[in-house]
Amino acid sequence: MSRQDPTRGASRAIGSALYGLATRAVRRLPRDMSITSAATLATLDTTGPRRITDLAVHEGVTQPAMTVLVRVMEESGLVERRGDASDKRVTLVCLTEAGAAYVRTRRRAGVDAFARLIDELDDDEVEALVAALPALAHLAELETRDREGPKR
Repeated sequence: MSRQDPTRGASRAIGSALYGLATRAVRRLPRDMSITSAATLATLDTTGPRRITDLAVHEGVTQPAMTVLVRVMEESGLVERRGDASDKRVTLVCLTEAGAAYVRTRRRAGVDAFARLIDELDDDEVEALVAALPALAHLAELETRDREGPKR
């Protein structure tokens, strides 16, 4: 039976479990900003400064919507706009120290919430999760590549 065989069902079962965990995790986070704003800050933390158009594509929103979102986050002191040293026509959105601190705090809260739940699992279940870590990391890489689409 091949991995692509739809009767196997493992891909859908795993996908359902991961999706359920992700949606419950998002619901538990503080609602002090939109999911798109928090995701944009996390993207800037991970990838560094980016153009508004690149952020819009990465986060799956329109360029005008990202422009408004960046303006709000800029007014809150979480991001700033800077010129690109390699191309003076380009403006990059950069994370400020306050923005980076926000991302670290939010990420730590999410990790701590899952760690508390994982601490309630039995040893075999924890070992299974540990064994799955490389696959989960690869899955995250594939998702990022898929979301960003083909390179131009």
